[in-house]
Amino acid sequence: MGDATAYTGLITSQHADKPNFMAMVAAVCGAVVDQQNFLNAMPEAFDLDNAVGPQLDAVGAWVGISRNVNVPIDNVYFSWDETGVGWDQGVWMGPSDPSTGVTVLDDGTYLQVIQAKIGANNWDGTLGSVVPLYNAIFGTSGTYVKITDNSNLTFTLHVLGPQPSALFQALLTGGYIPLKPTGVAITYSFGS
Repeated sequence: MGDATAYTGLITSQHADKPNFMAMVAAVCGAVVDQQNFLNAMPEAFDLDNAVGPQLDAVGAWVGISRNVNVPIDNVYFSWDETGVGWDQGVWMGPSDPSTGVTVLDDGTYLQVIQAKIGANNWDGTLGSVVPLYNAIFGTSGTYVKITDNSNLTFTLHVLGPQPSALFQALLTGGYIPLKPTGVAITYSFGS
């Protein structure tokens, strides 16, 4: 990070003893240095690994996917008595969340959806190349996928290993993860 002293230190001794002149140069240079610092910080703020909140929304807009879901996603809120939405699986309901289901994705889930959209934007459309894209979405969680081509314009996506959250499973089965060849139906299998 720069500061105005890098510029005021260059003023010759003939003018350095003039307080009004030094204050004017410091003010003008300070404004320019603040702009330089802001612009230098922008790439890191909008980097996919560092972006949060509004920056993540901007990255999502750039790649073409919104944080808002079209239809509320039901049966994803945390509950002790339901399989699949227990500890580390269900979404904690916030004070502003609708009781009918999730309509706005949290940063962690939205990041996974953005990564999937980036993969879809660069995907060649073949089944052979989609497995690495799905596996990249799950990252280091240990979750991985296998695909079975049913040879009837359908394929089955087997999600294996530690299961993703109930919300991510709902996004996957609801078509929010856009990794599917056009005209091909997909079925999902969750479990080891």
